[in-house]
Amino acid sequence: MIRQLTGAIADVGTNYVVLDVGGVGYLIHTNTPAHYLPEATARFFTYLAVRDNALDLYGFANRDTLEIFELLIELPKIGPKSALQILTAADVQLLKEAVRNNDPAYLSKLSGIGKKSAEKIVAGLKDKFESRGYDELPVERNSNYEHGHTADTIDALIALGYPAFDARRVVIEIVTTNPSLSSSAEIIKLALRSLQIN
Repeated sequence: MIRQLTGAIADVGTNYVVLDVGGVGYLIHTNTPAHYLPEATARFFTYLAVRDNALDLYGFANRDTLEIFELLIELPKIGPKSALQILTAADVQLLKEAVRNNDPAYLSKLSGIGKKSAEKIVAGLKDKFESRGYDELPVERNSNYEHGHTADTIDALIALGYPAFDARRVVIEIVTTNPSLSSSAEIIKLALRSLQIN
């Protein structure tokens, strides 16, 4: 089992990177390919998916993400590709927040994952956390999702007719770069300005 690789980024694709390790190029499926630049040194914590006709390598920047990936693929009807798609739409902190609060609607709203899928993910991960004896899996606080007005602002923009994807993207970007904002009205004002520019 290949569990960790360190090397130079040789190529970057839409959902993968090629990592040069001692002259051997490993194609690694990852949720954050855009974070890597060619020739930069990178380390991946990996999972090797063995199928009858292929060996697929999935890699993540930290052990935490790998652990959640492995929990996801234990859920019914979620394979490695689906788990990667989930981690591309929702980062680990958002997943933990949704599970901890037993709130699939929160996960769906902030990630764009469908309502039924979000319910399945939250219920399944909650069971996994409990069965392993860590009901309170440590959550790294993330201002993107903690901001009290984030979900309300996204709802307001969607109600105004903006696509859900754009609403989520712009609002999360605004609350990340302006953590001192104290009201939905301020966030909406900045979001409308950004959406009109885009």
